[in-house]
Amino acid sequence: MREGRIIDRYQSLMNAGRRVPPFIEALTGISTAMVRQAPPAEQVMAEVADFVGMIPLVAHNAGFDSRFWDAELSRIGRQRRQSFVCSMLLAKRLMPEAASYKLGSLVAMAGLPSAAQAHRALADAEMAAHLTLYLERELQRRFGLATVTHELLERIQTVPKRGLQQCVERYGSRCT
Repeated sequence: MREGRIIDRYQSLMNAGRRVPPFIEALTGISTAMVRQAPPAEQVMAEVADFVGMIPLVAHNAGFDSRFWDAELSRIGRQRRQSFVCSMLLAKRLMPEAASYKLGSLVAMAGLPSAAQAHRALADAEMAAHLTLYLERELQRRFGLATVTHELLERIQTVPKRGLQQCVERYGSRCT
């Protein structure tokens, strides 16, 4: 993402040499046969790590994604060099009225573009990107910020909900 737009994408299945459990196949539509045709996990992780480079990362429920990302990078002898921001944690602070903090529910509540195939990496990444951009615009609107930095989002996700105002006031001046 750059300047409020999705500017590029990376997508690939990867073959980790394991069967896809029936539950995951039902959830994602990804079968063992599809994965067997995919490039090896090591190749895909190297490619996606090169694609991302030093760009800060955003994920919905980033705690899960960051553990996966770090473990897979470790298997190829690499290490993450940037931070993750969690769109779910941001939404909990900026959308406290939400009945659910599931990605699809938040996207629907905000009236954002929804993916046809949820629980697939590219679809979920695009929905998380749209949600994050929405939350950035909400911060700008509520607090009069000209821009919102990744650093501010990192800070916001760690403060209690009641600390949002103070956090933005303390770090917001760096973002204007």
